[in-house]
Amino acid sequence: MAILAALFCATALLYSAAGFGGGSTYTALLVLAAVDYRAVPILSLLCNIIVVSVGAWRFARDGHLDWRRAWPLFVTSIPAAWLGGRLLIGEMLFVALLGTSLLLAGLLMLWQPAPPPAAAPVGGSRWVEPLAGAGLGFAAGVVGIGGGIFLAPLLYLLRWGPPKRIAATCAAFILVNSIAGLAGQASKGLGAAGAVIGEHLLLFPAVAVGAMIGAWLGSDRLDAKWVRLLTAVLILIVAVRLLLRLAP
Repeated sequence: MAILAALFCATALLYSAAGFGGGSTYTALLVLAAVDYRAVPILSLLCNIIVVSVGAWRFARDGHLDWRRAWPLFVTSIPAAWLGGRLLIGEMLFVALLGTSLLLAGLLMLWQPAPPPAAAPVGGSRWVEPLAGAGLGFAAGVVGIGGGIFLAPLLYLLRWGPPKRIAATCAAFILVNSIAGLAGQASKGLGAAGAVIGEHLLLFPAVAVGAMIGAWLGSDRLDAKWVRLLTAVLILIVAVRLLLRLAP
């Protein structure tokens, strides 16, 4: 448990420094640690909520979150995350979905579109944003991720706004979808998963400590490019390990 808590702390540090929650890697680490897969999304989403709450609050407080522009993402993602959380799937399908999600997430983090110039016109799409919100929200509920690592490249590609506005939107997106996904997971009943969660309570203070350190380092003390690169490499390594488990 101590080793797993240390890995969760390091993951929270890296992801919070990059502006994300870390749900995808928490989920993968739990699967690799042979934790009952039925409890994995609940543990991951709880950790996600802890890590991203501070970032989302800070961005909103500083005026970087534009709810008028972000609501099309949230209005479809929240119910989709709840539905995804309610979905009952087998262990092999769960691992396959998680491994594929991580592989795509790692590749997207390596390919990060350049932010638009400060004077560039704000972009976006009336139909891409709701569709993306629904798809990413559903994935958040099923496998216990927040979806921010997929959303950020899309918003950059759409020239959706300046970097801080995109980061603020992703943080809020991760938070609301983690809460909705958790509600969907809990609605199925905890059953045996409740005992598993009780055995892993140490993970919650571990990610809280990592998030506080990561937020402090990520503000001005670390180069965001190298943080993103290191996080992408970590995600890809874990994704390959997961997918190799599916090999006969």
